[in-house]
Amino acid sequence: MKVNLYDFDNTIYKGDSSTDFFFYSLTRKPIILITLPKIIIRAIEYKLGIINKTKFKEAIFAFLKYIDVDLYVESFWKSHNQYIKDFYKGTDHSHDIIISASPEFLLSPICDILKVKGLIGSKVDKHTGVFKGLNCHDEEKVKRLKKEYKNIEVINAYSDSKTDIPMLKLAKNSFYVKGEKIIPTDI
Repeated sequence: MKVNLYDFDNTIYKGDSSTDFFFYSLTRKPIILITLPKIIIRAIEYKLGIINKTKFKEAIFAFLKYIDVDLYVESFWKSHNQYIKDFYKGTDHSHDIIISASPEFLLSPICDILKVKGLIGSKVDKHTGVFKGLNCHDEEKVKRLKKEYKNIEVINAYSDSKTDIPMLKLAKNSFYVKGEKIIPTDI
């Protein structure tokens, strides 16, 4: 099976969907501010190498326990689907697999709207913010792809970041996405 791989945030989506969802939720439910001190502490611990990225992101997603996640995610995409980049709109995505560090529960609705073949994201409990495994980032993207898809041929891969080099190396053709520009790489 031939597929195309795409990172999501800053590749297909203009910005970081997890950050945007946090602030979207905060404007509707200010009680979320109660999680800010722990986020700051975990950010310092992460920067000092005391905790890993997954633990840091769990502190960020702890706000989920204060909202109706399904309702918020649905309304978020009604107002934020406009941030899908033009190059990705209106084309056939039946051979596309999105691989993202953002939570699957957050990206699943927009992937359904875009009619994307597959989604691999961070598995996060949408009621607690606790990760069910590692943050889907760097090498973890490749591990998850190989676990979920056995017989694929990666034709094209797209990302905005050099952290996705392991994913880009899987493709016959790889591209960096900068804004709306798609730039071939020499990976």
